[in-house]
Amino acid sequence: MKFLLLIFSIFLFSSAQGQQAETKTILFFGDSITAGLGVDKSQAFPALIQQKIDSLGLNYEAVNAGLSGETSAGGLRRIDWVMQREIDIMVLELGGNDGLRGIDLADTKRNLQQIIDKVEAKYPDAEIILAGMQVPPNLGQEYTQQFETMYPELAEENDLPLIPMIMDKIGGSEDLMQGDGIHPTPKGHRVIAETVWEKLQPMLE
Repeated sequence: MKFLLLIFSIFLFSSAQGQQAETKTILFFGDSITAGLGVDKSQAFPALIQQKIDSLGLNYEAVNAGLSGETSAGGLRRIDWVMQREIDIMVLELGGNDGLRGIDLADTKRNLQQIIDKVEAKYPDAEIILAGMQVPPNLGQEYTQQFETMYPELAEENDLPLIPMIMDKIGGSEDLMQGDGIHPTPKGHRVIAETVWEKLQPMLE
């Protein structure tokens, strides 16, 4: 009897370990938009994505690796450390702070490409969703246009699904944007979560 109980216990333990091992990781790698600056982290869009995942009983964990103030160069320096955890899907949302600082877009594009290359080299089966951003027009028409085309170019060159402008549906709304005119309110994050979910959900099925 004791032997049977031992075997049953081992079976349960092995099953639990197997289920735990099967949990896949969705990495949200970005700046203050991803991090949820100005709102509780539970209200930021990665947490809202996790709620959707849980409601569907899917075995994925959404990891919020957003960092306020992060540039593409900072992301490139940080990605090796972040990749210590296996990545199954990455939502890459970086470049907005580069644009606000007027950084040379050739450098920004090169940094984003290197982040993509590093992820694909270490986790060849990982899927990457590229999230585009936009910058205010005061930086000049040429810079603004180059910034907007940078993301579609990267997506096409790497055959990645693209969210053209992750905040496109919330810009200009006082209800959806905080007083700084840059960061979403909790309601704005709900809109972003729906935008991201449209691209993400087919990968989870």
